[in-house]
Amino acid sequence: MRYIRYAILAVIAICLITVALANREPVTLNLLPQGLAELISYPSEANSATLPLFVVIFGGIIGGLFLGFVWEWLREHKHRAEAAAQRREKERLAREVARIKTAKAKDGDDVLAMLESSETAR
Repeated sequence: MRYIRYAILAVIAICLITVALANREPVTLNLLPQGLAELISYPSEANSATLPLFVVIFGGIIGGLFLGFVWEWLREHKHRAEAAAQRREKERLAREVARIKTAKAKDGDDVLAMLESSETAR
């Protein structure tokens, strides 16, 4: 299984390197459209950046993955909150059962109390 994982990672790495080598030409990215930048008097040197195309492609992929992970984490908040509430309830009920068993053991026979405590220890 480990070798299959390494083979898949090697294929992905070869594909990424091939894309990077094929897209080395510089491209100019503008933060705002030219007309809007002139309208709000945004400096033109701060409006654009020249980068290799593969950096733009990989940046878009990484940004999309990050956005998807954050979106999914926010979407699953209700499930995590429900699981935490159920865990707290389970712990509260376990404490209550233990309290009832100790109270019952104090009122009853000592031999029966030892037998019940040995059963809970298993």
